Amino acid sequence: MSASSYKLAVLSGDGIGPEISMSAISVLDSIHDKLGLKFDITKLSAGDKALTDTGKALPDETVSMIKQSDACLKAPVGESAADVIVVLRRMLDLYANIRPAKSYPHMPALRDDIDMVIVRENTEDLYTGKEFRVGDSAVALRIISETASKRIAKYAFETAKQRNSKKKVTCVHKSNVMRVTDGLFAKACTDVSKEYPDIAFEEMYVDACAMNLIRQPQEFDVVVTTNLFGDILSDESSQVVGGLGMAPAANIGDNFALFEPVHGAAFDIAGQNIANPSSFLLSIKMMCDWLGAKNNDSKCFEVGQKLESTIFDLVKSGVKTKDIGGDMSTPEFTKHITDNL
Repeated sequence: MSASSYKLAVLSGDGIGPEISMSAISVLDSIHDKLGLKFDITKLSAGDKALTDTGKALPDETVSMIKQSDACLKAPVGESAADVIVVLRRMLDLYANIRPAKSYPHMPALRDDIDMVIVRENTEDLYTGKEFRVGDSAVALRIISETASKRIAKYAFETAKQRNSKKKVTCVHKSNVMRVTDGLFAKACTDVSKEYPDIAFEEMYVDACAMNLIRQPQEFDVVVTTNLFGDILSDESSQVVGGLGMAPAANIGDNFALFEPVHGAAFDIAGQNIANPSSFLLSIKMMCDWLGAKNNDSKCFEVGQKLESTIFDLVKSGVKTKDIGGDMSTPEFTKHITDNL
């Protein structure tokens, strides 16, 4: 692979997925034309439509093509989400779910100085699907391992080290109630913290964290937590900075990564061309940063920075989609971005 040329798998998803995928591909094409970073794009099927067409939400051909790519962009899928994203996370060992939450100008954020990232363990906890019935009860197994806990803690500290921010990691758990599982997670994070004396470390119970995300969100830098808590807190943090329309996410492993918007397939507005593609486009920014770090490619960092600042400046100037108080259609908003790259 020549520098600055990457194979990219794009899963166009369900609902508004195809609309925001078209937006993403337009932006990727403009990045190639204007900024000289080439993406060799393969569009793939996954989700409800794939299930109807092929009998599988995640067809074998899609999996095979993803594995041959340098990275994957995934639009939201519908009811079959668990058979797509949860399976891909486990199959590709994408153990870190990264959810930044940042104040953008002219967005209904609680404050204008929020800049945090939630690092969520992505492979275990209650999300392994180990549930069963016993008599009149239902039981779910909560699996927390020292290996996975230390691995995600290390990722969080490395993230804090690289960020130009407070250099602080907050470990969120509920070990006062779940003494064995969350006790193990908390201890793993504390052990790893000793390897990073320059990074401040604190622990916080999950209920206190949920409160403090509203009370003083500017105090957070990097939050590390288990899968279920991370799922809930990261949606809360997105709303704290103005909503899911501007919230990207990354699923990262040692060798591969998948990037997606945080929001769902929004079937209620599908086909109307009013969806906000920003969350998906900002996930391209995260992808560029990851590719840049993995391949020591400064061009990727430059492109990611340019894309984010273009979106930032447009929103600041009042160019917005309906969900965030504007009147732009998806194609109109996308064209403003491609014109200004």
